[in-house]
Amino acid sequence: MSNQLTRRLELLDNDEHHDLLGQGLRGIERETLRVDAQGQLARTAHPAALGSALTNPQITTDYAEALLEFITPAENDISITLNKLDAIHRFTYAHLGDEMLWSESMPGELPSEEEIDIAWYGKSNIGMLKHVYRRGLALRYGKAMQCIAGIHYNYSLPEKFWQLLSANEGIPEERRKPLRDFQSEGYIATIRNFRRYSWLLMYLFGASPALSKGFLRGRPHNLETLSDDTLFLPYATSLRMSDLGYQNEAQSGLTPHENSLESYVSTLMDAVNRPYPPYAELGTRRDGEWIQLSTNVLQIENEYYSTIRPKRVIRTGERPVQALCRRGVQYIEVRCLDVDPFEPVGISLETGRFLDAFLLFCALDDSPAIDAMEGQVLARNFARTVKEGRKPGLTLTRGEQEVPLQEWAQELIERIRPVAQLLDRQHNDDGVHAASLKVQEAKIANPALTPSARVLDEVRELGSSSAFGLRQSRLHAEYFRESPLMPAEEAMFAEMAEASVAEQAVIEQAQTGSFDAFVAAYNSSTLCGE
Repeated sequence: MSNQLTRRLELLDNDEHHDLLGQGLRGIERETLRVDAQGQLARTAHPAALGSALTNPQITTDYAEALLEFITPAENDISITLNKLDAIHRFTYAHLGDEMLWSESMPGELPSEEEIDIAWYGKSNIGMLKHVYRRGLALRYGKAMQCIAGIHYNYSLPEKFWQLLSANEGIPEERRKPLRDFQSEGYIATIRNFRRYSWLLMYLFGASPALSKGFLRGRPHNLETLSDDTLFLPYATSLRMSDLGYQNEAQSGLTPHENSLESYVSTLMDAVNRPYPPYAELGTRRDGEWIQLSTNVLQIENEYYSTIRPKRVIRTGERPVQALCRRGVQYIEVRCLDVDPFEPVGISLETGRFLDAFLLFCALDDSPAIDAMEGQVLARNFARTVKEGRKPGLTLTRGEQEVPLQEWAQELIERIRPVAQLLDRQHNDDGVHAASLKVQEAKIANPALTPSARVLDEVRELGSSSAFGLRQSRLHAEYFRESPLMPAEEAMFAEMAEASVAEQAVIEQAQTGSFDAFVAAYNSSTLCGE
């Protein structure tokens, strides 16, 4: 255990500071496709009863019109967050008719590209900006990519936590950085450690070892054939997070090194402003219609598909990087988690408890800067794990050595253990975080217990990835429909939906100026000083 980790654990274990860890926030964003009773992609518009996809704070769409996104409020305990996520599912199911929510990250059988509708957000300039951005994604990556779903885990520690660390780093008060800068650096350091160890999350929670053959649209691949409609890799954990996911040539050289917030922001802003010749050949319009927001490497900074992001809640009209520049990092968004097809809401409480211990470990442990060489090693470790994570004898690169994945994973669990114990002491000594570690240890010792192995067993038995997804979707639909919300909760969600529709109408009625001018202004507002 590093001296920094030991010192910080002792500091936080002090009775005076015990309550700090319970004041952080947890939020979940869950993406899920609407499908019909046979598991085919729903061709219907976003259900009106769910409100406006533009303005409803808890129920929206992501890329495809059929890809719902559920956003929980931020809560102090992940169990409350998951209860909120469960309620969003139940409200949605009450208004889906015969449709269901797809249970997996990778879609089942998809229709032709022309038949996959891009998410629509109304006729306001901001709504059209979101829609045209997705047109650009379809142009650059194909529409099948817009049907991939994941779980995003939003995590923050309270400001008092960062104040405490800053005051106890042994630096004289007059030389300490402003709290905003110290906190931002702390989150960026957390992200660096996440990069070092996120392969462990893919081994423990990856759940997409197989996919429907049609998803690849004829692209070259090295997958093996499981059946007429299913491709797989025998030891894969998460094909969603492999090079078959949101990757392309334009982004291949884009590797923001999170050694400082300034470095991260400047790398993304360079990509947002740097022309990319193949996109320039396509232009921004076709037959008078906008087809992408720009011809640069990235249309907007969110197009950079990262496993984790520093985040700050944005204000009206503000870009994500502007918010980070002006007010610093507020929380981190973990983006690499597959939907768990064995869980109705897509993630278990046990997984959430482990993530809390893992992320706090990343925040407390020493986190040196990552140079370009180490960055390549970390990317390679991650890539090996998503494609071969359960392979007997698989090694990862640690420093100058090749280390067996299982050996390193167990060592990490031992390093995380005192963090889990600290969280349990803060959590009334109920042992839930330590219990989650025990479950993960069992998966390390026996790869057959991992979600990816369990999924592959089921897919083999049924002979089809889509058949497995359909079966789980039906089971989950039955689970939610058997126990609808209480009338007061139903009314609360209905009121939120109605208010969102009214809010969208106000935005559309109040707007002035052309969409062309709006895009030009948005594209030019990329600097931190603006």
